Amino acid sequence: MASNMTTTAQQRYTKQRINHWNHVARKMDHWSGMGGYYLQRLQEIYRFVVPEGSRVLEVGCGYGDLLASLKPDFGVGIDFSSETIHRASLRHPGLHFIRTDAHALPFRKDFDFIILSDVVNDLWDVQAVFKEIFQIASGRTRLVMNTYSRLWEFPLWLAKKMNLAKPALFQNWLTVEDIAGLLRVSGFEMIRNWDEVLWPIATPLLSSLLNRYAAKMWPGQIFDLTHFIVARPVKVAFGGNGTVSVVVPARNEAGNVENIFRRVPDIGKMTELVFVEGHSSDGTYEAIEKAIGNHPERRCKLMRQTGSGKGDAVRMGFDHASGDVLMILDADLTVPPEDLPRFYDLLSEGKGEFVNGVRLIYPMEKEAMRFFNLVGNKFFSLAFSWLLGQPIKDTLCGTKVLWKVDYEKIKANRSYFGDFDPFGDFDLLFGAAKLNLKIVEMPIRYREREYGSTNISRWRHGWLLLRMVAFATRRMKFI
Repeated sequence: MASNMTTTAQQRYTKQRINHWNHVARKMDHWSGMGGYYLQRLQEIYRFVVPEGSRVLEVGCGYGDLLASLKPDFGVGIDFSSETIHRASLRHPGLHFIRTDAHALPFRKDFDFIILSDVVNDLWDVQAVFKEIFQIASGRTRLVMNTYSRLWEFPLWLAKKMNLAKPALFQNWLTVEDIAGLLRVSGFEMIRNWDEVLWPIATPLLSSLLNRYAAKMWPGQIFDLTHFIVARPVKVAFGGNGTVSVVVPARNEAGNVENIFRRVPDIGKMTELVFVEGHSSDGTYEAIEKAIGNHPERRCKLMRQTGSGKGDAVRMGFDHASGDVLMILDADLTVPPEDLPRFYDLLSEGKGEFVNGVRLIYPMEKEAMRFFNLVGNKFFSLAFSWLLGQPIKDTLCGTKVLWKVDYEKIKANRSYFGDFDPFGDFDLLFGAAKLNLKIVEMPIRYREREYGSTNISRWRHGWLLLRMVAFATRRMKFI
């Protein structure tokens, strides 16, 4: 009985909203309010999140303008308003528009991105829609949405009463925490969230200044109009059957080579060691050659680095690696190779998509990290957590693990940040965040170096890191 009553109530709710949005569509043929700048700003933000050429589904697509602005390789928009869908099809004939209800999606397609822009506020059952989306999402699909902040409930109501904004029926006013909870029970997890649009009216200089800068910082962000959320479906990947490439950049590490062969465990279905030797003066290349001959049971590759810097060596190793999973192991063995299977487990079980080692949780062995290096790492962890929107405790731990398919996307998008990272850590972190990968951290016990000395210059490289953070702030935060 209760179920029938709920169904009837939902039918009334849906019919009322279909009639309303059909009426709004006809009205918009002859009227436009003050929302043009707001919609343009949304398009800018979504274009930053969604790369051109993606496969995109927009739920509640309206007239399709947002979807079209993303320049998808394959774009589908759905809406339950026939008048809206008709106008969207005329405006954007290169896209696909379907009249249907988001509570019962009629197809099973593989999309890179599924977006809901200002739709959550209007749904009958938000959880049911999330569950429908989960059914058509792959493990790599990203759900991106924006929804009004409740602080704007009265200003928006007033704007609609004054005929300055589209009229709307009563809304759901969900907080970010409310949406995060509904995502969890529907099989998703929130990767990151942030607020946008402090000033939704086109005003020369002022709107750009407020929305690009003040909206991103306290206290301006408290008063932003819309919450943005990026989420992913939590699904198991290989479940332990992937192949692994352990990339070992090595410069003046001859004394550690035999231990690398002895201590790196077998991981997944196959493990290969990819050595990139970087202009050593202690015979490291010859030591690796000898160890490869002494360990025929190991699958190995050895290359001489043509460029300079650890980042260049890592990229060379990744390009020659054949595994599904790419791992970085510093040849100094300050990160124990025995911990690598734990990184792999997080990735293969779908708990993360980029696993970053953290040296700053467990106590370190004596002299494992000098005091000013430790202070610098703490500072950069705070800066990067703010910058990337995900908690990053240790930016410079050498051990990082990710899928090769994701690395190829980072590589293809490298021009967005430029190629000026000699370490390789920031190149990967920036790229992973730009792809909206789920970054998880693996605490490790950082060991004292047993052979050789560090190649890091605290002050010279510290200044370079500050410049990199400033550059990335412009490219990642103030868009």
